Amino acid sequence: MNERRARGAPSHAAEEEEGIRLAKRVAAMANVSRREAELLIENGAVRVDGKVVEVPARRVRDEQQVEIASGARPVAVEPVTLLLHKPAGIAFDAPLERLLVASKHSESDRSQRPHLQRHFVGQQCFTPLEKGASGLIVFTQEPRVQRKLVEDAGLIENEVMVDVAGLVNGVALHRLNQSPVIDGRAMLPAKVSIGQQAETRTGLRFAVKGSWPGQIAQMCDMAELRILQMKRIRVGRLPLAGLEVGEWRFMAPGERV
Repeated sequence: MNERRARGAPSHAAEEEEGIRLAKRVAAMANVSRREAELLIENGAVRVDGKVVEVPARRVRDEQQVEIASGARPVAVEPVTLLLHKPAGIAFDAPLERLLVASKHSESDRSQRPHLQRHFVGQQCFTPLEKGASGLIVFTQEPRVQRKLVEDAGLIENEVMVDVAGLVNGVALHRLNQSPVIDGRAMLPAKVSIGQQAETRTGLRFAVKGSWPGQIAQMCDMAELRILQMKRIRVGRLPLAGLEVGEWRFMAPGERV
């Protein structure tokens, strides 16, 4: 016993004072293994004093009330893909807590998924976007989505709305629609069209395959056009529509990149 205490093991009295791990309490209540108890907790099925707790290591005291949702099953939290309307001025690789803010979960989300802490662990972004641009970026934990975004990156079409200063003439538009060489690499030709045009501003629509941050800016530089703002509105079959700036949602089960 003395050897255990020397290694930092809590005494029985200390455990009573600090409480025990929530997973241990749930395992005893539900007559399940410690791992199964952790899964119940991570799925948001456990409340402590009326509040959902998703941290298995949270310590609870004897007098605290612990409840397990009726019918809850100890299954692993399913990996998810998240779609974010990134604001301009924030880098796509900024800390997740700055990008995926809980209060910005879109009311238009139709996925019917619960909002769990495990959904934000290990999220990766394979759709980078310039810091100065706004629009859709995709975060995912799903291996199948990761493979799609990596292996088919050069085939996935990105639709980007770009406002440039002044009028865009036929010569500039023709140049934008040619196969560009970006950073020494030949790219597939973009499909560029004019949406709106005024004396001081022209709205262009870019449909680009195999793009990466900086490509459209270099294309516009080659055509002697100055970008005023840029917004990506689609990645493959995933639309930005319905997301306000800063909002995010889950990719619905029936959606595909």
